[in-house]
Amino acid sequence: MKANGDDNAMKFSATFFAIFFLFLSGCTESVSRDSSARILTMGDSLLASHGMSGNAVSDVLERALGRPVIDRSVMGARIIYHLPISGSAGLNIAKQFRVGDWDWVVLNGGGNDLWLGCGCIVCKNKLDRLSRKDGKGGEIPSLIQEIRKTGAKVVYVGYLRSPGLGSPIEHCRDEGDELERRIARFAAFDDGVHMVSLKDMVPFGDRSFHAADMIHPSRKGSAAIAARVAEVIRTDG
Repeated sequence: MKANGDDNAMKFSATFFAIFFLFLSGCTESVSRDSSARILTMGDSLLASHGMSGNAVSDVLERALGRPVIDRSVMGARIIYHLPISGSAGLNIAKQFRVGDWDWVVLNGGGNDLWLGCGCIVCKNKLDRLSRKDGKGGEIPSLIQEIRKTGAKVVYVGYLRSPGLGSPIEHCRDEGDELERRIARFAAFDDGVHMVSLKDMVPFGDRSFHAADMIHPSRKGSAAIAARVAEVIRTDG
């Protein structure tokens, strides 16, 4: 009986992971050798939300610029992620990047590390790993530097603030502010890196920029984020 139980558990695990990786692969776009896309988006649910309906940040950005955009962002992805298989499938944001003829890489990340990793409560060490206070080191600056070595310019999109209406991430506001400050310091050292802050995007008490869970962006929120990114790309070209 024990052997049968083990067999059933193994079958369940195999089925679960097959479905899981099918879900992940459905969240990202492949890049063919002859693809004309020169803009890549990568990160977590801030960018991935509404992808199934064609209203993710990448979709709106593509329509706004009239240029093809490849989206590799994955729901739940983190900057600091050590599991190899699921990390390679996209839950490790760095592994979403593939070297190519990118003009621009639009990147976000760190929110899940702070919220899921330390509950946005005792997060100093996690913040320091994501980005040093002086902006000169950390996982996010290191990832941006690797992307910049390929010649692509980078837009780092900041943290989506809650509107102060009972959101589960309301207590993450201070950490989001500090992470943005650190990335902004890093961006100041390189004209090819642009920090797009979302600090002033959501008016207090306005639920319309968030989905029903009050964590992820609504379609309106995704469109507003895309508009800010599009303006940077148009300006710097």
